[in-house]
Order: sequence, then structure tokens, then C-alpha cells
Amino acid sequence: MEDKDIITIYNNSFGISFKWKRTESKDLNKVQLVFENTGFYLNHNQLISFLKNITDALKRPSICNDCKNNSSCKSILLETPVAQVSFAMSYKELNDMYDLVNGTLFQLGLNNILQKNTINKY
Repeated sequence: MEDKDIITIYNNSFGISFKWKRTESKDLNKVQLVFENTGFYLNHNQLISFLKNITDALKRPSICNDCKNNSSCKSILLETPVAQVSFAMSYKELNDMYDLVNGTLFQLGLNNILQKNTINKY
């Protein structure tokens, strides 16, 4: 999805990540993550930290016996790079969030490699 104001980085059924095109009010080194009714504007280090928090949350034992099979059970607490904000999520949402953040970081890394190779070619 290309829009006149954004450059899509990655998307899945849970959300989308993108960078804002050049504007005076936006930091071009940050990525906008949008999922459900929430948006986060994070830099690269915050994305890495967020992915670690997601991975840690996925490793924690389930609170109830059926958490992994029940999409309405939002028993997993996910810490974010913003100290004042946490999410209560289902196991499926947490996996979808993992895919969104991991896919975003992968695509950013790939784009960075491709840009360096293009610059070095000429």
C-alpha cells in the first residue's frame, strides 16, 4: 500500500507499520505502528526493545489452561517501550504483534542493506 503521505514497511491481518514521507512535523527515523485502535511512533531501538518484550511475554507460562486456544482470553500483559503503557492481549494477538514488529524490523534491515548496496554500486 502506497499512499501520498506514507511508505508502507510491513503489514499483516493485525496491523501495519509505515514511515511518514517528508514532513516538517515528523521524525523520519521513526516508524508508525498501527494495530487495533492504537498507534505507536517508535525509533529502531524502541522497536527492538518492544520485540524483546513480546518474546518474553510469549515465553511466560499461561495463566489459564486454555489461553492459547481462546482468542477472547486477554490474560497476557505486554509491556511496551513507553513505561506508562501496557497491553492485555490474547495469545493470538501477541503472536500477531510479534509478526508485525519482527516483520517490520526485518524489512527495515533488508531495505538498509539494499540501499547500501545500491549506493556502493555507483
